[in-house]
Amino acid sequence: MQQPKYIFVVGGVMSGIGKGVSVSSIGRILQSKGFKTTAIKIDPYINVDAGTMNPTEHGEVFVLDDGYECDQDMGNYERFMGVDLPEANYLTTGRVYQEVIRRERNLEYGGKNVEVVPDIPLEVLRRITLAQQKAGADITIVEIGGTIGEYQNIIFLEAVRMLKQKYPRDVAVVMVSYVPIPSTIGEMKTKPTQYAARSLNSVGLQADVILARAPVPLDQKRKEKIAIFCNIPTEQVISAPDVESIYDVPINYEKDGLGDILTNLLGLPSRDTDLSAWQAFVQKTKSPERELEIAVVGKYFKSGDYVLSDVYISVIEALKTAGYYNGVKPKLSYLDSEEYERDPNKLEDLAHYDGILVPGGFGSRGVEGIVLAIQFAREHKMPYLGLCYGMQWLTIEYARHMAGLADANTAEVDKNAPHPVIDVMPDQVEKLTKQDYGGTMRLGTYPCELKVGSVAYEAYNREKTDERHRHRYEVNPEYIEKLEAAGLVFSGKSPDGRLMEIAELPKSEHPFFLGTQFHPEFLSRPLSPHPLFVAFVKAAKEQKKV
Repeated sequence: MQQPKYIFVVGGVMSGIGKGVSVSSIGRILQSKGFKTTAIKIDPYINVDAGTMNPTEHGEVFVLDDGYECDQDMGNYERFMGVDLPEANYLTTGRVYQEVIRRERNLEYGGKNVEVVPDIPLEVLRRITLAQQKAGADITIVEIGGTIGEYQNIIFLEAVRMLKQKYPRDVAVVMVSYVPIPSTIGEMKTKPTQYAARSLNSVGLQADVILARAPVPLDQKRKEKIAIFCNIPTEQVISAPDVESIYDVPINYEKDGLGDILTNLLGLPSRDTDLSAWQAFVQKTKSPERELEIAVVGKYFKSGDYVLSDVYISVIEALKTAGYYNGVKPKLSYLDSEEYERDPNKLEDLAHYDGILVPGGFGSRGVEGIVLAIQFAREHKMPYLGLCYGMQWLTIEYARHMAGLADANTAEVDKNAPHPVIDVMPDQVEKLTKQDYGGTMRLGTYPCELKVGSVAYEAYNREKTDERHRHRYEVNPEYIEKLEAAGLVFSGKSPDGRLMEIAELPKSEHPFFLGTQFHPEFLSRPLSPHPLFVAFVKAAKEQKKV
């Protein structure tokens, strides 16, 4: 049996230059060569998982099939590679130390001194090996979060060094580095990448491949300069310029032969690359001439003076791919719901859009602005899609204005609400009382049964589906009969009929007005967009008559 192969992807110069997309693209390329691949994300946080991280600081929390809360890069891996990854493929500093301490307390180290080195790196390698074995992967691609030179990720780089020392022909190191072009100089500068390469050398590692991120493609001179000062062959410096879409990246890498370079480094057989299905999808992203304007009304966009769209990255990518599927290019506007609370007159601006989407969220900030946006969509018959919190506030809005429950609210915002049409799930009460927050929500994949003839049923074209969840609150069963009597349709329910999974209005009442308690965006893929996003975009397209 062939020894498993490993590719470690590290970052140089600065963060935010696309290590996650690089890992995803490498995975796609190697899959297209017929290799079984899996991807792992290592985050240098003390947090055990991503569930308790502030979304405006960290970005989206992605939920895996098995319910584990992790970094948004895991979503990129799943989308590009078309796979469902397990909990084993995500680890943090906190999770690693937690396990080592647990084993020490249980005398699993046999009474020996437990030290940061080598025991922490060995635990990291144990987890990487476990993920590789679970996937049965030929090649395991591991992204190490952060930037070379940061104190937080040194221990992970030490794990790479140990594995490379043991299996030198089975480990490759890829450095994603930034090559700036200062506007006052007007010349591409390679010195930051040279320093990043030397910082990597200082922990006992040598980059085998450098993905040179830059505003424009690298010229041959810059490739040669990086190669000579970073001690690698020129052909192993890969040009990674800014591109129109992240989905262009795998194709762009293959222009420089990245797939063959990596398989050659790892001693794997040479195979042809077949990216035809991916290229066909990418062509769709370039062909739409007409735009569809979608308003994404959320509460986590503001980060100082900047708009942080990464909070909803899976939603954004699901909208884009559904748009390409429908032959249109979604033009997304990220609107802060608090603006409507401060000035309700701004709601009239929503009339310029072709559809409105409200994504997930928590807490009271900005929710009355969300209600106003949902009411506007319902009354003006604008296509509306609500996800998780967006479904709960759809229900509250309908209860207030159509079911005669003027004081309807969610117990999450008002524990003493006269009409808590959204209430805490029974199995969550004790957890909230004990302040047991981390990893305790209703998480992961659950089945949903669809009502034949409903909007949801038409979108899925089947009677059952499985979807990923992340919530503590649900539609209060005590109000279901009253809401249904007022015209709201619960078209998706849990198999026992207790949990309302989808709420909608029939097409005779509204072109598309639907919310889901689950997160369909987590299962949308470039080559297979989610049915509900496809239906929403189609309704918006028909509304615009494009």
